[in-house]
Amino acid sequence: MRILIADDHELFLKGLEFILSDLDSNIEIIKAKDYTEIFEIIGRDKNFNLVLTDLAMPGAQWLEAIKRIHEALPETPIIILSAVFDREIVQKTIETGVSGYISKTSSNAVILSAINLVMSGGMYIPPELMSKDIEQNYDILKPQENPDEKEEQSDKLKILTPRQISVLKCIAKGYSNKQIAYDLGLTEGTVKLHVTAILKLLNVYNRTGAVMEAARLGLIKDE
Repeated sequence: MRILIADDHELFLKGLEFILSDLDSNIEIIKAKDYTEIFEIIGRDKNFNLVLTDLAMPGAQWLEAIKRIHEALPETPIIILSAVFDREIVQKTIETGVSGYISKTSSNAVILSAINLVMSGGMYIPPELMSKDIEQNYDILKPQENPDEKEEQSDKLKILTPRQISVLKCIAKGYSNKQIAYDLGLTEGTVKLHVTAILKLLNVYNRTGAVMEAARLGLIKDE
């Protein structure tokens, strides 16, 4: 796994590198201290599994910088790790293609959990930073009650909505979020929210676990 991390505070950058060492024994971390260095790095090397960056850094205005990173690495998830806590800013970063927004005051466990969620195709946003639009999307993803189901099967069958099951079937086929979005006529951001909900509802940590658990519950079947 190769991760590009960026922060203009060297002490925080070193601390983040230490935290990330728990992610993968074979992790390779490339560091940048500002947006200028990020642009230089991705200009010559685009082989990254994740970009983890501060928001307010020298070298560029943050919104244009995030857009530029996403355009250069369209398949690479981007997570913002920032001390800036503002709903409007969070919404703008999501609109540019960001997959996660983490507070710098978060614990190591929260940071690692958020990264694992994003690496599984989901989206991480602290509840207190959700805008009304994001909250509405999460409401749409909540499971619906179905009182007509038999008791022993009801909990299983109402875990996921039909749309979530459609997304899950695509995941089982190995589709990327972009492929799922195209296949189901959704935006990529909505697909990320569905993946987030699926992992949470099935109580698993990655896409493989979601497929295995859903198959065990009989929520999806081989086609």
